[in-house]
Amino acid sequence: MPFQNNTFFNVGPYRRTENGLLIQPVIPFKLSENGNLITRTILPVIYQPQVSPSQGSDFGIGNPNPQFFLSPAQSGQIIWGAGPQLWLPTATNKALGVNKFGGGPAGVVLTKRANWLVGTVVGNVWAGRSGAHYNQMTITPLVFCNMQKGWYFMYVPMMTANWVGSANDRWTVPVGAGAGRVFKVGKQPLNARTQIFNNVLRPNGGPAWTLQTQVQFVFVKK
Repeated sequence: MPFQNNTFFNVGPYRRTENGLLIQPVIPFKLSENGNLITRTILPVIYQPQVSPSQGSDFGIGNPNPQFFLSPAQSGQIIWGAGPQLWLPTATNKALGVNKFGGGPAGVVLTKRANWLVGTVVGNVWAGRSGAHYNQMTITPLVFCNMQKGWYFMYVPMMTANWVGSANDRWTVPVGAGAGRVFKVGKQPLNARTQIFNNVLRPNGGPAWTLQTQVQFVFVKK
């Protein structure tokens, strides 16, 4: 059960600070001896600062994004999953999302070598066809280097391509890294981490920097 907070700096013409909390429960289900279904739902809670004289600040829920990954139960060195994802039209304010139903494909591939875990998550979502509509691809590389006593270093940026935007105003590409640790509070396993990114490529008005912190509650099925 990850709670991921992203603070975006220098957003918009007034160079304000925006914040997005992503609540992302991940739940696996055993379908058969050969296959599993892994669900991941991304629920954004957003604070958006004033970005123009006619649009003030806003706070509320963005568009939920449920994802469903079918994965082999017996995996080898390569772990993978693929399936559909949805875009639900339930944002509490039109400034915080595009309230049209949509969806698209999503996939993940991972491999573990010694202390290293490397992979990527890729997906694209379409919502609506005319007026306000949404068409965005996300690419999330995953690089973890596990150390002693639960510590690890990581590089997990989320790159996006907004296909609705112009060719020169489309990509967000963060560069940075972070660290984290797996530990217990009482009997509860926790995974806490932080990363900082410089958005070396960003659309007009996009954030220059991002500070990401995450606390993940781990529930082990016995």
